[in-house]
Amino acid sequence: MPEPADLRPAGVLIPVVDRPDGLTVLFTRRTDHLHAHAGQISFPGGGAEQGDDSIVDTALRETREEIGLDVQHVEVIGTLHEYRTVSGYRVTPVVALVHPPFTLAPDVFEVAEIFEVPLSHLLDPRNHRRERLIRDGRAREYYSVPYRHYYIWGATAGMLMNLHAHLASR
Repeated sequence: MPEPADLRPAGVLIPVVDRPDGLTVLFTRRTDHLHAHAGQISFPGGGAEQGDDSIVDTALRETREEIGLDVQHVEVIGTLHEYRTVSGYRVTPVVALVHPPFTLAPDVFEVAEIFEVPLSHLLDPRNHRRERLIRDGRAREYYSVPYRHYYIWGATAGMLMNLHAHLASR
C-alpha cells in the first residue's frame, strides 16, 4: 500500500435513493473496455480535479459526469472515513439521500449499467462475505456483498462495510 501522502484524493457518492418501497443504493457497472476496474461494480465518483472546491464537490461532479444525476435531487448527509485503495487513491465516500423522480444519462464510455440494491440487503451481515485470493504470490483479503447476479467486492464492498459499521454504532 502506498504511503498516504502518495495517494491521490478521490470522492465517490453513496447515493441512497428514497423509494416508496424502501431505501436503495445506486451503483454502476463499469464498461468492460476500461483500463482500470473494467466490468466492476462501483459507486459513481473519481479523482479530485483542480477546479473542485471540496471532495464533496468532486463526488457530485463525477456523479453528474458518469450518470447524469442532477444535484438538485441530491441531499448530502455526510462523509465516511477515507478508504485507501491499492490502486493509489484515498477515497472519501460521500453519503447522500437522492430524491426521485430523477433522470439518469450514463456516460456510455464509462458506465455499462446503472442499478439499485435495497439498502436492507447491503446492511444485513448475513450478506457480507470475507474472501481471500492469492495475487503475485501474496494473500489478499477483501469483502464482497453478492446481490442477484451482481458481485459487489473490493473497495466498493469495503466502503459498504464502513457504512454498515457507522450505522450500527449509532
